Amino acid sequence: MNITHPNKIKQRVQASVVFCGIIILIGKFTAYFLTNSVGILTDAMESIVNVVAGFISLYAIRLAAKPKDKDHPFGHGKIELISASIEGILIFTAGGIIIYEGIRRIFNPSVIESLDIGIIIVAVSGVINYLLGWYSIHQGKKYDSIALVAGGKHLQSDTYSTIGLVAGLLVLYFTGLTWVDSVLAIIFGAIIAYTGIGILKKTINNLIDTADEEVLKRICAAINENRKPEWIDIHNLKVLKSGSSYFIDCDLTLPWYYNIDEGHSSCEELRLTLLSIFPENALVSIHSDSCLEHFCSLCKVPECKYRKLPFKDIKPFTVEKLIEAKES
Repeated sequence: MNITHPNKIKQRVQASVVFCGIIILIGKFTAYFLTNSVGILTDAMESIVNVVAGFISLYAIRLAAKPKDKDHPFGHGKIELISASIEGILIFTAGGIIIYEGIRRIFNPSVIESLDIGIIIVAVSGVINYLLGWYSIHQGKKYDSIALVAGGKHLQSDTYSTIGLVAGLLVLYFTGLTWVDSVLAIIFGAIIAYTGIGILKKTINNLIDTADEEVLKRICAAINENRKPEWIDIHNLKVLKSGSSYFIDCDLTLPWYYNIDEGHSSCEELRLTLLSIFPENALVSIHSDSCLEHFCSLCKVPECKYRKLPFKDIKPFTVEKLIEAKES
């Protein structure tokens, strides 16, 4: 119940975003047909991307909610990254089309009409988009969904470009300079394309399992805060993220004379410490190593009758130390 509930919430959030996106799409194209403004066309074109990407994200979130099986032992969470990548490609493509149309209109200007109505529709759409984006990002961070966060950032970037677009349209409305319309299209087409590149960069990093520095820092802080004397060393830390699930693996160095039960208890304490950071979907695997003589000066285990060297100092764990690959 605790696993499926957040996934259902994510699906409802994305379904709401898609529904509102369709309404906004209709409104923006109505504004375009009323005004014949290529600037407004840029907003309408991005709304097409919003809706298409929204449907893709909705499908991805539903698929990501499926439990792991024999063919997908780490679950289906990576599909959210595929979804976000497709969204990034669509956004970049839309930006390129808008730039092309803006350049074309410079040499072939069109008559612009009913601009006041168009400005109102675009402005209202921008406000709705911002609120939808905030809601999507908020829920995405709460339930650790990169698809919702990527979609929300896209919606908010759409709002920021809408603010500039409305300002430019007001200049056009009061001055009648038709070339302003084309310049607006080129500028905001470039902004849209840049947004797409940013989303692609983030999703590619996650697809190739690039280390998440913020997650590693959180783990490091939790280990230092809850450190036990027998946790002599922790190394070979690896974190894999699939959707909203985390898979954590590390090696824990313990006193060599510990029996199986003592070793298991110490590993369990570390496992619970790591699970406290990711309360919902996390799988932790810990391999125990036995200590060697050179650890004695760094070991705080009290009354160790096998100590070869006097205790000198113990230093807090760092991210670099935790991820270091070594045997023991």
